[in-house]
Amino acid sequence: MAIGRKRKELTADDLLRREETLSVKRQKTTSQVGKRRSPELDSEPESDASGDSSEGGPLLKDGDGDNGSDDEDVEDSDDVQSSDVHQQPLDEQSTTRIRADTSGAQRKIVDNSQEPLSLPKKTPSFTSLGISDPIVRALANMSIRLPTEVQAACIPPMLTGRDCIGNAKTGSGKTFAFALPIIQSLSKDPYGIYALVLTPTRELAFQISEQFAVIGSALNVKTSIIVGGMDMMAQAIDLRNRPHVVIATPGRIVDHLRSSTGEWDLSRVKFLILDEADRLLTSTFAPDLSYLFGVLPKERQTCLFTATLTPAVEKIADATPRAGKQKPFVHRMLSSVETVETLKQSYLLLPSHIREPYLFYLLCNPPKSVIHLRRAPPEPTKPAHKQRHSKKPLKKPFKTPSSSDSSEIIQPPPTIIFCARTRTAAYLTSLLRTLGIRSTALHSKITQRARLNSLSLFRSRMIPVLITTDVGARGLDIDDVAMVINWDIPREPEEYTHRVGRTARMGKDGIAISFVTERDEDSVLAIENRINTKLEEMTLPEEKVLEKLNAVSTAKRLANMELHDSNFGQREEIHKKKKGRLDSERSLPVST
Repeated sequence: MAIGRKRKELTADDLLRREETLSVKRQKTTSQVGKRRSPELDSEPESDASGDSSEGGPLLKDGDGDNGSDDEDVEDSDDVQSSDVHQQPLDEQSTTRIRADTSGAQRKIVDNSQEPLSLPKKTPSFTSLGISDPIVRALANMSIRLPTEVQAACIPPMLTGRDCIGNAKTGSGKTFAFALPIIQSLSKDPYGIYALVLTPTRELAFQISEQFAVIGSALNVKTSIIVGGMDMMAQAIDLRNRPHVVIATPGRIVDHLRSSTGEWDLSRVKFLILDEADRLLTSTFAPDLSYLFGVLPKERQTCLFTATLTPAVEKIADATPRAGKQKPFVHRMLSSVETVETLKQSYLLLPSHIREPYLFYLLCNPPKSVIHLRRAPPEPTKPAHKQRHSKKPLKKPFKTPSSSDSSEIIQPPPTIIFCARTRTAAYLTSLLRTLGIRSTALHSKITQRARLNSLSLFRSRMIPVLITTDVGARGLDIDDVAMVINWDIPREPEEYTHRVGRTARMGKDGIAISFVTERDEDSVLAIENRINTKLEEMTLPEEKVLEKLNAVSTAKRLANMELHDSNFGQREEIHKKKKGRLDSERSLPVST
C-alpha cells in the first residue's frame, strides 16, 4: 500500500511537471522526477515509471499516456490544459484531474478543458451571397473581394424581396449593401425606371451615381442624377430616356413629377432606397416624402440605411406591416459605440475669440500620427501655348494679399473643417488662403458646379483643406482624410457621428478634434453620451501658438473685408425676400 500511494503521488506530480515544462518529453521528465522524489522506485522496472503497473494494469489508458510518436499532439493538448492547471491549488489538481474507479485498480486522466472547440465562422463571399460573376469581377477590379458585415447581412434578404433597414458605422460600405442587390435584380428584368435612391445632399447623390456606374458597367446600367442647382431641362430629358436608377434629392424629384406631362413616371419602381435615412425622416423632407409615397407603387421594396438609429427609424422598424407583407429585416450594429475604434477623438478647450491662431498652428503642426499623409505641393501648370511676346510671369495659384506665400508653408495632411454657418466657411477659407494654406469651400451659398469642383480638388490632393458646413458631413467617401476639425460643435449629437465619420474609414486611422469654447460644455456632454465615448483633452503650446498672432490678426481683417466687398449672401437674401413677398401675395383673398 505504501508503494501504491507513492506511485499515485508520483504520477500526479509527474503530470504536473510535464504540463509546466511543455518542451520536455514525458518519459524524460518521469525518470528525473522518479529519481529525485522516489529512490525506492529506482529498482523497479522502467515500465512502471512510464505508466505500467504489474498489479493493476496500465496506469494511463491508450491515447492518454506517453507515446513517442505523438509528442507534438501531447504538447498541443498541454497548451489547452496549462491555464486550468496553474489556476488550481496542487491538491485540487491531483483530485480533479486524476480519478480512480471503484476498484481502485485503474486510473485515468480526465481533461474537462478539452471540450469541442467552436470553429470560426467562414467569411462569406459575394458569390455565396448570390451576386453574379460579372458584378463580382467588377468588385475585384476595385480591390473589393469580401463583403463587410452590413453587406453580408442585408444583401441576402434584399435579394429575396424583403424590406430592409441597415444600421452600420460610417465607412462600412452601406452604399454597396443596397447597390449590389439592385443591380443583381435589375440584370434579370432590366427596365427603367427600376430603382429610386433618395439622399439628403447633392454631393452624396453624385458619389452614389459613380459607384452604380462602376459596378453596373458590365451590365450597361444607366443612372440619372436629379438634384438642385442643375439645369432642370437637361434633367427632364434624362428622365424621359428612362434610366435604370435615379439618384435624387427629394425636393428636386418632386418638382419634376409635378411639372411632368406624363412622358415618364415612377409607377414601375421596384426599389426605393432612403440613404442617410435618419436625416431624410425629419420635418425638412416630410412634405416631399409624403408626395413620393403617394405616387410610388405599393408593391415595392423599401430599404433604409443609416449610421444612427433615430426614433423615426425605430418607429418604422417596429411598425406593423400591411396585410400580406413581412416586417422589414433589421440589421443593427452590435457595438454601442457609433464611431470606429481606429478614430482618435479629442477636444481643445479655448476661448472663442482666439480659435484662429490655434487652427493655424494645428494645421502647420499636425499630430505625429498623421504627418505621413502630407502630400507634396502640386507642380505649376504649364501654359497651353507659348507666349512669344509677353514676358510677364505666370500668376501663382492662390496668390494672397499678405506677404506670406503658400509655397513657404508646409501644407497640412488632408483635413476637413466643419462649420455651422456658410459665412463662417467662406471666412475661414479666405483666412487660410491669406495665411498661405491652400483651402476650398463647400456650402450652399456657392453654385453646384463650384461645389463639385471643390470636392474634385480636395479628392485629387490639389488642395489639402476642405472647409464645409454639414452638407459635407453625409456619406462622402474620400480616401486618406487625416483630420476632421469641428470649428463649431454640431447642434445635434447625431451630426457629430457623421462629421467624424469622414476620417478613419475602412479600418484606417484618423483624428477628430473639436474646438470647445465657453458655450459648448453641454453640447460636448450630449455628444459623449450619444457616442458612448469620452473625448480626450488636447493641449497645444500656447507660447508657440501666439507667435503667429499678429499674422493671424491681419489675415482676419483681410478675410472680413473680402466678405464685405463681395456682398456675400446678398443674392440669397434678396431671393428670400422676393419669395416671401410672393407667398404673402398668394395668401391674400381675391377681391370680387
